[in-house]
Amino acid sequence: MSSTILQGMNVLVTRPLHQQQSLCDAIESCGGQTTRFPLIEVLALTEVADIAAVEKRISGLDKYQMLIFVSSNAARFAANWISHCGVSLPPQLLVIAIGPSTARSVSTLLECPAIHAASGMTSETILALPELSDIVGKRIAIVRGKGGRELLATELSARGATVEYLEVYQRQPVNHAPDVLSGLLENNDFNVITISSGEALQLLSELAGDNNAQLSLIPLIVPSQRIAELARARGFSAIKNANGADEQSTLAALQHLVTDADTRDEY
Repeated sequence: MSSTILQGMNVLVTRPLHQQQSLCDAIESCGGQTTRFPLIEVLALTEVADIAAVEKRISGLDKYQMLIFVSSNAARFAANWISHCGVSLPPQLLVIAIGPSTARSVSTLLECPAIHAASGMTSETILALPELSDIVGKRIAIVRGKGGRELLATELSARGATVEYLEVYQRQPVNHAPDVLSGLLENNDFNVITISSGEALQLLSELAGDNNAQLSLIPLIVPSQRIAELARARGFSAIKNANGADEQSTLAALQHLVTDADTRDEY
């Protein structure tokens, strides 16, 4: 449903390209303007060793008691691998998702229910789930892209579980020319920038180069308290924590910025 609540807002959207369309459409339907500047590409695996490792673990899904999906991308690529390997999710598996958006992706793509925390979309909120309080002797696979935070695996291992990564895709920085971001900042009066990860925040700062002082004056929407703290350490002061990287959380944070200017300094 269209409205004008974001009228006059010019948003720099930095999500991966394939995840930008729905958010940009939602912003524009509310009267805002968007500029698309993807920072990270989400890609299929290409290394022979990585592909072999995924195929081996996908074919052995029945040895796990739990699967934890840390993103919608993880669900999407896992579904492709499961189809490629000609297997299905064992019915005894407990499936956990990092948030409601990822849970919906798991349900749609893998045709199975996934539990998730009532609020928050971080490793910390997953770790607070009661289903992960007594896991001694359990075998758990964390479904994700190559690399990333180690907190979830470290804590689950400390609780007595055997944890393995099922890394089903890879990320790489978008190859922007050095002056592209500088040109965008000079020629656009951005009201806000959306950031979906700590890696994206780092890339944005690196691309800004000598323009970081100008960049840090623009309000930033981030998906978690952790990313808010990283942004503040990089000199940003106008930070809004959307408590999620999904479209609904980001859009709500944008609307909040419009209706309450005081939230600019909040986490």
